Amino acid sequence: MIIALDGPSGAGKSTIAKLLASKLNYEYLDTGAMYRAVTKYILDNKIDIYDKNLLISSLKNIRLDFNKSHIYLNGVDVENTIRSETITKEVSEVSSIKEIREFLVEMQRNIAKNKSIILDGRDIGTVVFPNADYKFFIVADVKIRAKRRFDQYKSDQTLEQIEASILKRDQYDSNRKISPLKKAKDAIIIDTSNLTIDETIEKIYNYIRG
Repeated sequence: MIIALDGPSGAGKSTIAKLLASKLNYEYLDTGAMYRAVTKYILDNKIDIYDKNLLISSLKNIRLDFNKSHIYLNGVDVENTIRSETITKEVSEVSSIKEIREFLVEMQRNIAKNKSIILDGRDIGTVVFPNADYKFFIVADVKIRAKRRFDQYKSDQTLEQIEASILKRDQYDSNRKISPLKKAKDAIIIDTSNLTIDETIEKIYNYIRG
């Protein structure tokens, strides 16, 4: 069983996916964390983010693993260091590169083989697993998304700056040529603007379990 959760930044995909996976006793794969981990490697090694050939050649030095919902980059737990503002600012640029997406999509498909798994991202239901058993597109009002991000992470940015950053990323992700953010035709829209996490999970669970 494969369940795909897609949607824009700050809509609550990762939190929902983790808790839903626990409720269903499924595995969970945070694909967004994979792109963030690759971005961290690039920034940590001072690789020019606009040098496409250098970025592609660096992939052979990157190994990603998951353990207890934490992502490991070359053996180091980076779960709590990939959410920085610096990485958030650059991850869309990195994830727009075709070869990097292909590298990670293949990894995602291999991880999900023969498993009951929930994956969240921006192109799970459209590109990675177009034949997923269930597809959900998680949305929320941008002001609510910004407030959640503001409350969730310690940041020097104001609420208004975070909102502007989210809008900029939405625009970028939705209009990139490679695997843009968009709802799969057969995905179910879940608007979390006025729902609690528990209410959202229950709503999705009822779709799956009938």
